[in-house]
Amino acid sequence: MNNWKSYLTNYRLWRRRWFYPLISAVVALSLCLSTPLQARAIDIWQIIRKGAEIAPQVSQIIQLSNLSMSDEVGIGKQMNQELLGDGVRINRNTEINRYVEQIGRRLVANSSRPNLPYTFQVVDDDAVNAFATLGGFVYVNTGLMKTADNEAELASVLAHEMGHIEGKHLIEQIRQKSIASGVATVTGLNRNQVVGIGVDLALNRPRSRQDEFDADKRGLTALTRSGYAQSGMVSFMTKLLSKGSGPSFLSTHPATGDRIKALKNQIKAKPSNGGYGLDNTAYQANVRRFVQ
Repeated sequence: MNNWKSYLTNYRLWRRRWFYPLISAVVALSLCLSTPLQARAIDIWQIIRKGAEIAPQVSQIIQLSNLSMSDEVGIGKQMNQELLGDGVRINRNTEINRYVEQIGRRLVANSSRPNLPYTFQVVDDDAVNAFATLGGFVYVNTGLMKTADNEAELASVLAHEMGHIEGKHLIEQIRQKSIASGVATVTGLNRNQVVGIGVDLALNRPRSRQDEFDADKRGLTALTRSGYAQSGMVSFMTKLLSKGSGPSFLSTHPATGDRIKALKNQIKAKPSNGGYGLDNTAYQANVRRFVQ
């Protein structure tokens, strides 16, 4: 009996792996044979290979409710490729990327998801902006780096974006949008659909009040544990708020004044002796070296 069950299991696996792609190839071939001779000048093995490639892609269904870390990182990498293809320009200066990476690694070690393989990238853009996607991908514009007065302020922005990743806010937004747009099914979402919706939300999403407060709280915790001055988060946010309608970084971040008040209350409740990163002169000298 056990041998018979083993045979059935192996047969089903074999059928899933070879039979379905073969059916795809046969359908494609039948369409090809139904066309005039000139249109049929195609390599039959190319059709078979294409059918074998299509079948696994069709079956890549993602369940956002129980997304594994490996799937999250894989989707983040695919989103990164899409972003680079859509015109997001990564600064290729190794020094500036290493500098931001060092700040990021210090924060990661004190975050709630230290095992996530974070990737920090500097975007060549004068807009004051930063954003994050899935799987630990964090992006910060050169314009924001020039606007920050010191390393603690820059670290506070990275910590905030990491807070969105820790809270899995984008994953939930993808789920909500897929349901609202009617593309979600009982089985889940096609991986490419997840990537497409995720890229759009990462660049254009209206940030919810709840997500922003949560990312602030998580970010402040990581900032404090890393020894950075807590005041860096408040001073940077206050600075941007005083600029009025200028910074794009705040255009999708609601209730900034309320967030500043909440941060001040959290700092009062849990003060820190850490004051690292407040050397304005050293930071600005570095930024001038890296960013023109």
